[in-house]
Order: sequence, then structure tokens, then C-alpha cells
Amino acid sequence: MTRFSANLGFLWNDRPLAYAIHAAKAAGFDAVECHWPYDQDINAVKAALLATGLSMLGLNTVRGNVAAGENGLAALVGREEEARAAIDRALACADALGAGAVHVMAGFATGQEAEACFIGNLRYAAKAAQAAGRTILIEPLNGYDAPGYFLDHSDKARRIIEAVGAPNLKLMFDCYHIQIIEGDLTRRITANLDIIGHVQFAGVPHRGRPDEGEISYRHVFAHLADLGYTAPLGAEYKPDDGDTDASLGWFSGLGDMPGSG
Repeated sequence: MTRFSANLGFLWNDRPLAYAIHAAKAAGFDAVECHWPYDQDINAVKAALLATGLSMLGLNTVRGNVAAGENGLAALVGREEEARAAIDRALACADALGAGAVHVMAGFATGQEAEACFIGNLRYAAKAAQAAGRTILIEPLNGYDAPGYFLDHSDKARRIIEAVGAPNLKLMFDCYHIQIIEGDLTRRITANLDIIGHVQFAGVPHRGRPDEGEISYRHVFAHLADLGYTAPLGAEYKPDDGDTDASLGWFSGLGDMPGSG
């Protein structure tokens, strides 16, 4: 059976993270992931993970100055010290929660200097994460939701991953973003399978529940299973009216597929 991870940045985000973890377990998810857990009671989150038996798959580095509209630091020239402090903080949180991966957010930037900055910070992150066996992820974001975001295509992600040359640096393949940026999802999955570290999904074009919109996730998930992808798939969508429980009608239809269970 296909396995799913609940991204608690969007799902059950009306309550503390520890409570959201229990809600995800009750709904039948196999794992959880989150965005920025830094203002949460980490001991309560650890207790919830232990009580439910769910793994925390990953979390993000901080965005920077959110009030100023920042969305990551790692590609911002001149902000290397701050970016690396954010990486250290994320890895420490991942250690505390047993999270397997950290998504290093690039931020809004462009050009060769930004790319060199990003590569340098990712080398730092990959080396820092290696001893604990953690994965560093990078994720292309589409230009409608994040105009000006540095990492804006899977081809650029591959180029950067190859330039860094670290085995624990992988691609976060978010089907929602890749469909909007590039389309041709199943071929893009096949082409990038060797560097994919995590897969996320949501309905396109509105980032709602995955059984609505232009993507047939039954087809996408079956393709992943055929390729031998066995990790939980990350449900990172925005429920209508913020009501996660009311949005879960997709779960039984997409979760009863053979393959990765």
C-alpha cells in the first residue's frame, strides 16, 4: 500500500505541533514532516512522536526576515554567516526530533554569484549533516507562489547537486511545484530518480487536496511504485477552509494502491 507523510506545516496547523502529530496518527498517516518547528515545545513534540510511533521525516531552515518577505538565506550573497547559523539550528532541531532530512531554503536571488553562494552553503550543510546520517534537501519553487526564488527548475537543482558532490544532498521533488514549472511529471520523476530524496504532492493549480485539479495522482503514485520508490509521500496541501479532517476524502482512494507498502 502507498504510504503517506502528513506535512504539518499545512495540515492541522491550527494546533500545536504535538497535537497535530496525534491527529496525523489518528487519520492513518505513516509519518509526519513540518516546516519551522522552532517555536514549538520540542519535548512535547518528541513525546508525541514517541507515543504515536511516527517518524519526523524533515523540516526546513528558517526563512530569514519574514516581515521583509524573505524565504530562505542560503543563496543570499553576504549572508553566509546567517545562512550557516540557520543550517546549524535546523540540524540541531533535526537531531532532537530524529528528523532524517533538512530542507535548506535558497531565498530570493539570481545570478552566478548567488549560485556559488548556494553551493558553498550546501557543501557546509552536507558536511555538517553527514556524521548523523542526515540528508540535505533542496526544492525548486514555482514562480507564481515564489516569484524570484533562486531555485526554480529541477535541471538547476541537478546542476547544483552535482557541483556540490555530496552523496547526502538530494532533490525535494514537489509534484505541485514541478507540474507548474515544468509539467511532464512522470518523465521528470524518471529522469531525476537518482537524486530524489523526498516526494511531496498537492492538487494543481490551487494547492488543494490532491484528488482535485489537473494531476492524476493515481498515475503518478503508481509510476513511483513501478520505479521502486518506497518512502512515504508527503501530503503538503492546503485544506479548504483550513479543515484538515474534512479534506481527507482523497486518502482512501489514493492510499489503497499496491506498490510501496
